Amino acid sequence: MDFKDVIKQLSERVEKLKDNLQTEEATKNALIMPFLQAMGYDVFNPLEVVPEFTCDIGTKKGEKIDYAILKEGAPIMLIECKHWQQDLTLHDNQLLRYFNVSNAKFGLLTNGIIYRFYTDLVTPNKMDEKPFLEIDLTDLRNNQVDELKKFHKTYFDIDNILSSASELKYTSELKAILIKEFANPSPEFVKLLAKQVYDGLITAKILDQFTLLVRKSIANHINDIISERLKTALKTDESDDAQQDAEGSEKEDKIITTEEEIEAYFIVKSILRSKIQSERITYRDAQSYFSVLIDDNNRKLICRLYLNSSTNKQIVFVGDNKKEIKYKIQSLDGIYSFSEQLLNIVEKYI
Repeated sequence: MDFKDVIKQLSERVEKLKDNLQTEEATKNALIMPFLQAMGYDVFNPLEVVPEFTCDIGTKKGEKIDYAILKEGAPIMLIECKHWQQDLTLHDNQLLRYFNVSNAKFGLLTNGIIYRFYTDLVTPNKMDEKPFLEIDLTDLRNNQVDELKKFHKTYFDIDNILSSASELKYTSELKAILIKEFANPSPEFVKLLAKQVYDGLITAKILDQFTLLVRKSIANHINDIISERLKTALKTDESDDAQQDAEGSEKEDKIITTEEEIEAYFIVKSILRSKIQSERITYRDAQSYFSVLIDDNNRKLICRLYLNSSTNKQIVFVGDNKKEIKYKIQSLDGIYSFSEQLLNIVEKYI
C-alpha cells in the first residue's frame, strides 16, 4: 500500500471515529498516534517518539509538550495536540513558546483532523506566526499529500523540506489574497487592472465602473473554466456510458450558470471565509435555483438563490422541517444582510 492510500485510510478513520471521541486523550489515541504511525514512526519507541516531552521555558521548569519526534537523539519536531473539536488558532501561541526554547526545526499543531506545520522562515529560531503547510484529513488534496510525504520517516530531510516550505508559505498566502480579491475586488486591485486597459485618469466614477467590470470579468473567466471542465467530464462519461451521458448532457444544456449567480456565490464565499476554508464552499446549479453547499454535499446546504427573475430575487434557507424560508432581495448586495444566518448555518455543520 502506497503512502496516499495509507493517508486516505486515515481520513476514512477520522470520519468514522471522531464523534465518539470525548476527550483530548481519546483524540490522541484514536487519531494522532495512528497518524504518526502512518508517517513511519514507532509511537512505542522512546528513541523515535517521546510523549510529554520536557520543554523548560525560562524560570518555568518541567513544561511539557504532547510529543517530540527524535532523530539521532535530538528533537526534530514538536507536536502540540488538542481535542478534535477545538479551534487550533486559539492554541498556536502555546506551540510557539515551546518551539522557541527548543532546537527542533519544525512544530506541528493538530486536533487529529487539521495538521498545521510551522518552522522559522521569517526569523531564525523563532516560530513563524503562520504555518507553511496545513493538511485537513477530511479535505485531502494530492499536492498536500505529496508535501506531507516529506515528513515521513523514510524521506525526512530538513533541507529538502525547508527548500519547499518558503514557496508553500507564500503561495498559500497569495492564494488567500486572490480569493479575497476575486470575491470583493479592492480599489488597489481594480486600479492595477484598469490602468492596463484605460489610459485616462482613474476618478472615483471610473473606479466604480471598473469595479463592476472586474467582478464580471472574474465571474466570466471562472464560468469559462467550469464550463470547460464540464465539457471534459461529459466527454469522459461518453466513453464509459454513452446513453447515460446523453441524458445527462441534455439536462446540463437546460442549466445556464449566469454571471450573477457566480458573483452571488463569491459574495457568500467571502462572508463564510472567517468560519470555514473557502475550498470547502461549493455550488450546484439547477434550472430554477442556485445552491451553495459545503463539501459539495446536498446534506450540507448553506442557502439557495433564486436569481433568474429580475423583479423577484430571493435568498432561501431550509429549516429543520425541510421547508424553504424565503427572503426577497433587491440586489446581490442584499446577501450581506444575511451574513449572520449564513455564518450560523456553517457553525451548525462544523
